[in-house]
Formats: sequence, structure tokens, C-alpha cells
Amino acid sequence: MTPKWVPRRFIDEEIEVHFERSPLLTKKPNAPDGFTWDGDSFEVSEVLSSWFDYRRRGRMAKNMKPAHLREATRRGSWGVGRYYFRLRTSEGRVFDLYYDRAPKEAADRAGHWFLWREMEAG
Repeated sequence: MTPKWVPRRFIDEEIEVHFERSPLLTKKPNAPDGFTWDGDSFEVSEVLSSWFDYRRRGRMAKNMKPAHLREATRRGSWGVGRYYFRLRTSEGRVFDLYYDRAPKEAADRAGHWFLWREMEAG
């Protein structure tokens, strides 16, 4: 039976991720092979699940006509959306990470990775 996961603690801090092979599409990444958070390195032993959310947030949610917004929410659009991954580390800890596709500024067009929360079996 698959355990039901519940949040153990909320973190939501930017992290550095590591890939054995870089993703083919940087704006549609696969799960990382490891990550560094708060000076500690974690190796990913298993991808438990993944999902995406193309909802527009903040000012980006107000810059489209409703019909276009519905389509963008379904398909995604450049620089909008998040890719989520629930990962088990080699130490047995379970974390939810996400890749936020939104650029921070014109000079920084890449998205950023965040450690969203640590999970535990409920």
C-alpha cells in the first residue's frame, strides 16, 4: 500500500540541484539526481511522483483574456508555471521540490529550483 504523505515542515528556500545528465529542455526539467540545501548535499534515490502547475501567479495572472488564460493554464506559456517532484533521498527523507519557470529579471531568464517542504508518511 502506498503511504499517504503529509507535510512535516514548510521550507520554500531556493536550492542548487545536480543532474547526471542535463535536461534536454531547461524549462521542462526532469527530476534532479541530487540537491544542496543549507550546506548539506542530498542524493535522490527515488522519484515518488511528479506533477506540474501552469497557473499564472501575481501580475502575470492579470495580463491575459480569460479564454487565453484557460488555454495557457492547460498548456503552459513561456516563463510561467512550476514542475513539482516528490523525491526520496538516499537517507530515506522525502521532500517536495519545484522548478519555477519564472525569470527573476531580464538578465536572469532561467527558472529557479526550490525546496518546498519535507514530507512524512501520515
